[in-house]
Amino acid sequence: MEKYHHCPGSGAIFVLGIGPGDKKYRTLYAEEILSKCQALVGYHKYLELVRDHFEHKQIFSSGMGQEILRVEKALELAEEGLIVGVVSSGDPGIYGMAGLVLELMQKREKFLPVEIIPGVSAGQYLAAKVGAPLMLDFACVSLSDLLIAWEKIEGRLLALAQSDLVTVLYNPRSKKRTWQLKRAKEIFLRFRPPHTWVAIGKNLSLDREKFILTTLKDLNLEVVDMRTTLIIGNDTTQKLGDFLVSLRGYARKMT
Repeated sequence: MEKYHHCPGSGAIFVLGIGPGDKKYRTLYAEEILSKCQALVGYHKYLELVRDHFEHKQIFSSGMGQEILRVEKALELAEEGLIVGVVSSGDPGIYGMAGLVLELMQKREKFLPVEIIPGVSAGQYLAAKVGAPLMLDFACVSLSDLLIAWEKIEGRLLALAQSDLVTVLYNPRSKKRTWQLKRAKEIFLRFRPPHTWVAIGKNLSLDREKFILTTLKDLNLEVVDMRTTLIIGNDTTQKLGDFLVSLRGYARKMT
């Protein structure tokens, strides 16, 4: 901490995970902090989800790809003495804003009180809605190659497909990124049976929410977009009634 210069009379930064979208999935603590903040900073679509907390607050929003601009603004406001909430969808430490806030604060070499408020991630929410596919070990991978080389992402997909870990795919497809999910499907079909179960969730907790249970072989890429999260099962994942469950091994204790 010696490298930081404390800001006398500074405010504070709260990196707020607001969950998948619907207010009822926010934590009570996130609601409490949202009420206390004097300024809210975030991607404009995520800020709309907390509009119920806009009154008597400064609001700073920006578009996709302007994450650095948003965090710099949040730090400036906090250095002026305000309590600032950086709004992040899902959990801020899972493909969210927490890492960037800490990285830029270190770069500025100015100490500010920071707290990261966890939230329900898209993968957790999808898993709960379709059953219990994450009962065993699992991993998460983002298919977005905007900030990381595709070669590295593909290497991770190859390792995971062979490992038999249940895999959650974030940012699977967009208008400009249309081939990455196709490649991911090809990789998993090399190492997993075509009948492996896959869960698809779209517009999680919001209007037009939709869930699809399908298989790896029958996975329709055209139904997937940036508002979609996928879970690829493993050899223990079964469909029990309407639910997907990755069996943990309790059957051995039931005999």
